[in-house]
Amino acid sequence: MRRFTSRIAALAAAAALALSMGPSALAEQSDAHRTDAPAYFVFTDITREEAVLQLDDPAKIQHARDLIAGVTQDRPHVMGKIIKRQAPYNPRWSYHYNPETVDFFDLAIEVCDATLPYVEDHLDEAGGAFLPGLYWCPWTSRLIREVPPQ
Repeated sequence: MRRFTSRIAALAAAAALALSMGPSALAEQSDAHRTDAPAYFVFTDITREEAVLQLDDPAKIQHARDLIAGVTQDRPHVMGKIIKRQAPYNPRWSYHYNPETVDFFDLAIEVCDATLPYVEDHLDEAGGAFLPGLYWCPWTSRLIREVPPQ
């Protein structure tokens, strides 16, 4: 019992320390453990078309892997800012996600929702009334597999 109590106390102390550090200290700590090896994931939407995105952040890479493995269902959709040019790892499309802006979400506003082909067909309009700020959050997006670097 005493050993169990000391473990609980250690966990509580660690939680208190993490909370007292604040977001900026945690971000600096996260950046210190960051690797430079990006990971690439195929995602799809309701159209069943596929695209590839690049992730650089280890926590986001792990979240993506957890989604694919079925470990989590939290924040299953992909969002971020698009760049209006083809990426070598995503040759099918004339645009790609800026890897620095990619994140995951549960719910998002309608103004950033569009399918893969719709974005391609209206890419010249993106950044205005369509996908303001070039932020794209396809509501039906989901990761389907990880692919090796190209």
